Amino acid sequence: MELKDKIISKKAHIGIIGLGYVGLPLGLTFTEKGFNVLGFDLDERKINLLAEGKGYIKHIDENKIKRAIKSGKLHATTDFSRLPEVDAIIICVPTPLNEHREPDMSYVENTAITIAKYLRKGQLVTLESTTYPGTTEELLLPLFENARNAGKNKFKVGKDFYLAFSPEREDPNNPDFSTASIPKVVGGVTLQCLEVALALYNQVIIKTVPVSSPGAAEATKLLENIYRSVNIALVNELKMVFDRMNIDIWEVIAAASTKPFGFKAFYPGPGLGGHCIPIDPFYLTWKAREFEINTKFIELAGEINTYQPYYVVERSIEVLNKFKKALNGCKVLILGAAYKKDIDDMRESPSLKLIEIFREKGAEVDYSDHFVPKLPKTRKYKYDMKSVTPDAKTISGYDLVILSTDHSDFDYKLLAKNAKIIVDTRNAFGSRSIKAKNIFKA
Repeated sequence: MELKDKIISKKAHIGIIGLGYVGLPLGLTFTEKGFNVLGFDLDERKINLLAEGKGYIKHIDENKIKRAIKSGKLHATTDFSRLPEVDAIIICVPTPLNEHREPDMSYVENTAITIAKYLRKGQLVTLESTTYPGTTEELLLPLFENARNAGKNKFKVGKDFYLAFSPEREDPNNPDFSTASIPKVVGGVTLQCLEVALALYNQVIIKTVPVSSPGAAEATKLLENIYRSVNIALVNELKMVFDRMNIDIWEVIAAASTKPFGFKAFYPGPGLGGHCIPIDPFYLTWKAREFEINTKFIELAGEINTYQPYYVVERSIEVLNKFKKALNGCKVLILGAAYKKDIDDMRESPSLKLIEIFREKGAEVDYSDHFVPKLPKTRKYKYDMKSVTPDAKTISGYDLVILSTDHSDFDYKLLAKNAKIIVDTRNAFGSRSIKAKNIFKA
């Protein structure tokens, strides 16, 4: 098999479509293993920065980019007519939800249409974007099989081209796992497709996990994130129950974690963030309707997690009342804008929802996050806000400080000393054994 031989000898050229939080680290991983990579993205800013050896995602080491560019292993372009130059095409584009919380497949579909236009014989196409079971075979496969080769004959999967699904498993800024060290699930449309896709990922990933079909691989990714969503919803619900009982959920989780079997710790927070956990479960919910099944468990978890920013605001109102203050007209500072600590990823961050709710209730809201110096426009929010510096003078000027994202670089002792009231949604102060009468948990 010519393509497989090219891959094993590392003579195959790799194309990555979408140079974001998934595509860029994946492309860099291929270059580190000796492959030539051509990245594709519609954002000219990204292409220009990469050409200069510069990064645009803070947790990705810029030195890796510089090495890849300097070695000539990494190139990037907005010109999709260059797709025939590569032997393997890996799709890493967004799969968000629309305003009705249904899958927005426009990015995947438009990318697939473009690939079909330039598809040549002998190429492998792998989809990594999280999606509902059936996407690879129901959406991509017909587009590619209807593409025409030089002889004007239709392409046949497993013979003229190869198609697979292999879900991304990125965890930004995780110190213990990188793209190369996280096992990779792979499902091919045919056995030949699986064989070629495994050959590709085996060159760069520590372990590949073959499954029977793209649908099984698509379902695997959804199970992983539904598992997390449901368990986070459970502790979020218990947090609200135990708070009424004057019991600290964080103490309870710590105690339960001492059991050496049958328990895995999940932690509450101000709401779900990131591109996966708040979104992926609803892909299965949407697809399940086609089979006349209601995913009640998944939807209930979604309701509980979606409610958490509102709970944080309600808890803040209770705390303010203890100090005989009203939220209307209150000056509020939200600490952390990224969805999790020590990264600049804003996708689905609960901090954005907190800003919206606090403003609706009449509060004046600022935020502080050196990873996000200015709030970028998102599909839902168009805030024109810049980060403030959390020094002693600034902190003391706010009536209420909300710890939404527990970045390591915050000076928690300074915050505790100078803030009038702190509502801690992450147990950031408790985990550092900082106790004060002005700190409350939510």
